Amino acid sequence: MKAWVILDRDGVINRDSADYIKSLAEWQPLPGSIEAIARLSGAGFQVAVATNQSGLGRGLIPAPQLAAMHAALTHLVREAGGEIAGIFYCPHEPAVGCPCRKPGIGLFEAIARRFAVDLKGQPAIGDSLRDLVAARRAGCRPLLVRTGNGRRTETELAQASDRDLAAVPVYEDLAAAAEALIGARP
Repeated sequence: MKAWVILDRDGVINRDSADYIKSLAEWQPLPGSIEAIARLSGAGFQVAVATNQSGLGRGLIPAPQLAAMHAALTHLVREAGGEIAGIFYCPHEPAVGCPCRKPGIGLFEAIARRFAVDLKGQPAIGDSLRDLVAARRAGCRPLLVRTGNGRRTETELAQASDRDLAAVPVYEDLAAAAEALIGARP
């Protein structure tokens, strides 16, 4: 079975903003994130991105701008020698109750269907509680990074009564998480 890793986008791969990342001009990769994805890819991991993008449903992000951001991400990773198998996103606002919006597992199910893969036990890296909850519900192994909302989430985990969530491994950033995953490969 191929190894997979599922990544959240905003706050893990690129800078996050409470005002949403609305254009390619605002989309800025976090230091080392593109190279980390390339290293994961080079180490044999299939990399997919699962991201909530409610700014699209709210009318804040034009669809062509979201496509441009994802094209830039894919291009930068390829230039660094890696590949992204796919980018999956939910455009809906939370009030819609869409099952693909994290903490729902629809994005994970879409990845599993598209690539005919069982994601059980595969790592999923996020910076927010909803990323970790979705990963666990989907049978993945959640990992937290301190970038984006990660430091706040780390505090929430320390106070969690859910022992599984409280035990989620925490890494400084995507580069550190990638190195740990690559180092753990048989």
